[in-house]
This record gives sequence, structure tokens and C-alpha cells, in this order.
Amino acid sequence: MSEAINRPASYRWTQLILGIIAMAMIANLQYGWTLFVDPIAAKHGWSRAAIQVAFTIFVLTETWLVPIEGWFVDKFGPRPVVIVGGVLCGLGWFINSFADSLALLYLAAVISGIGAGAVYGTCVGNALKWFPDRRGLAAGLTAAGFGAGSAVTIIPISAMIATRGYQDAFLYFGIGQGIIVVLVALFLSRAPEHKKGDAVANVQQTKREYKPSEVLREPVFWLMYLMFVMVAAGGLMATAQLGSIARDFKVFDVQVSMMGLTLPALTFALAIDRVLNGLTRPFFGWVSDQIGREPTMFIAFAIEAVGILALFHYGHNPFAFVILTGIVFFAWGEIYSLFPSTCADTFGSKYATANAGLLYTAKGTASLLVPLSAVLASVTGGWYAVFLVASGLNAGAALLAWFVLKPMRAKHMSKPAMTESK
Repeated sequence: MSEAINRPASYRWTQLILGIIAMAMIANLQYGWTLFVDPIAAKHGWSRAAIQVAFTIFVLTETWLVPIEGWFVDKFGPRPVVIVGGVLCGLGWFINSFADSLALLYLAAVISGIGAGAVYGTCVGNALKWFPDRRGLAAGLTAAGFGAGSAVTIIPISAMIATRGYQDAFLYFGIGQGIIVVLVALFLSRAPEHKKGDAVANVQQTKREYKPSEVLREPVFWLMYLMFVMVAAGGLMATAQLGSIARDFKVFDVQVSMMGLTLPALTFALAIDRVLNGLTRPFFGWVSDQIGREPTMFIAFAIEAVGILALFHYGHNPFAFVILTGIVFFAWGEIYSLFPSTCADTFGSKYATANAGLLYTAKGTASLLVPLSAVLASVTGGWYAVFLVASGLNAGAALLAWFVLKPMRAKHMSKPAMTESK
């Protein structure tokens, strides 16, 4: 039985807000990590490369285990999974606070990665289920919380590291964030099962509910997976090396004045990233609710392809560097709203958390391809090949969205409703 049969219409917005808060509390596990790398290296003498292995472990456990965590959500509801996730997130940073070996640092990365994946996958999946009529917007707002959390807490974390050391920052923020996630989880509810046709949506939705085992047998899923990897890897190739690119373009510390602010070009670009990478998720999610998933994908991915090429050609100008990196960030972060909502439209709400989790593992797959950008730049002696490949991946994904995914999904969703196999 659903926990929310007789809830008022406004109740689902409360659920959405709770999910956003939980997402904000786990954001620093990814976006705040960079603040700790140098202090850890200074204290223990470990190389930055060895320390960053922990971050890679975190990303892989945070993404590749989401389908399993999603299965628990679909079966038992969001509350127990987020409670466990909050405890693990707090425990991971607690261990980081006293880790005196790389083995402990890596163990903490595994624990916090599992916890973050449990919270992330649950909150996105819950949003998809509560908002079958506005999935793009709901998933986008939820995913935006993952970036907004770091924007709110990045300054106090930096201040605590500077005044009391990174160990205290890990300890107190880890415990605090974990407690808030657990408290939020106590108020999360399972979404009611919506009958087909109950929700009025501007996008086509499937007539049946697909189990994860069935989803993996559908070619349309693997096409979406490929596109997710292409766009995620393409964007990361252009942005993960942004500091090195800024140095090579000789704009790294050139002062840029804009909107009443004067900052070094790279600092300005990264500040804009925090804003636009959050704003793009609900914006393009909302657009996709209005005009459809594939047309929105085509527009966003095409903008990204052009933006990456423009950044290469005009990024030597500090002002253009800031503006064009903003465009690149804006046209990239929407994958975290478009793909989950497209997945739920295609395969149904009942198993939406596990199914979206299967698709989300593409983020982990893409992260494994990112180091190739540095290798490619080294082999070719410059950034041209990296930008060309990154732009080409986005352009290819845009064309696939319009010419392949759109007709394939239309054919897939024209299948008659079927009785689920037991």
C-alpha cells in the first residue's frame, strides 16, 4: 500500500523540497573534495595522484551501485535507504578525519560513495515518481540541489580548514550533514501509484511498467546509455582540465570585470560553473516537459558542441573564456535531469528508481574516459584534438537524439500495455 494515498496535492512539493535538502547535504562529498586534497598531502606527504584515487573510488561506488540501492527503494520505499545513506555519508567523512593511511582514505571513499549514491538515486527516483506530469522539472530541481549544497557550504568549510584543520572540517561537517540527511529521511514517503492517464503530461509516456531486468533487454535503453556517456565524457573532457587549459591559453590569472565583480578568469569561470551547472538542470528539465525530451536534448547537446569549439577558438581572450565556459557548463549539466526523466517516461514509474539508477551508471563509465583527454593532449601536443573529440561527442549525441532516439522511443512506447510477469 502507498503511504500517501490521502495526502493533499501540495504534499508532493514537500517531498520534492526534502529531496533537494538531502541532495544539498551530500554535495560536498564530490564538489568539496578539492578543498581537502592539498591539506591532506601536506600533512601526510602523499602524492596528489594517490589522494585523488579516493575521489575516483568515490565516483565509481556512488554511481555503479545506484541500481542496487534503487531496487531497495522501489521495494521498501525511500525512507530506510536514505537513512542508511545518511549514516554512511557521515561515517565516511568521520573516517577521513583520522585516516592516517591511504587504505583508510580509500575505505572512507567506498563508504561515503555508497551513502551518496543511496541518497542521490533515491531522491531523483522519488521525484520522478511524485511528478509523472513534470518529471523534467522535478528531476532537474532535485539534481540542482546536488550543486547548490556546495555553493552554500564551500566558504564555511574553507574557513574551518584554514582555522582548525581539515580533520575538524571532515569531522564536524560529516556528522552534521549525515544527521540532517537522516532527519530528512524520516519525513520521506513512497509516492502513490499513478494510473496511466491520471497525470496530464506534454510528453509521451509508456503504457506499461518495465522491471530492471526487462529494461536491460531493450535496445532503446542502451542507446540512451551510449548518449549519456558521450555527453558526460565530452563535457568532462573540456571542463576537467580547465585549469591547465586556462594556463596554456594564458588567461589563468588575468583579471576579468563583469556584473560588478573583478576576479581572475579561471576563478570567475569556476564560480559561474556553480551557478549555471545548477540552473541548467531545472531549466532544461522544464523545457523538456513542454516541447519533449529529444528536441530538448538536440538543442542542449548542439549548444554544447558549438560552445566547446568556440571556447577553443576564442578562449584566449579572458572575457570570452569566462562567457564561453559558462555556456559550456550551462549546456552540459542538464543531462542529470533529461536522462532520468526520459528513462521514467520510457520504462514507467513503478521501478523508476532502479531503472534510472541503471542509466546513472553511465556517469561512472564516462569518468573512466576523462583521463584520456590528458593523454590525447600530451600525444598531440595541444588541446585541439581534445576539444574536437569533446565537441564531436556532443554533436553525435544531438544527432542521435533527433534521428535515432526519437523514432526508436516512439516505436517502443507504441507497444500495447502488458500484464507484468510475476
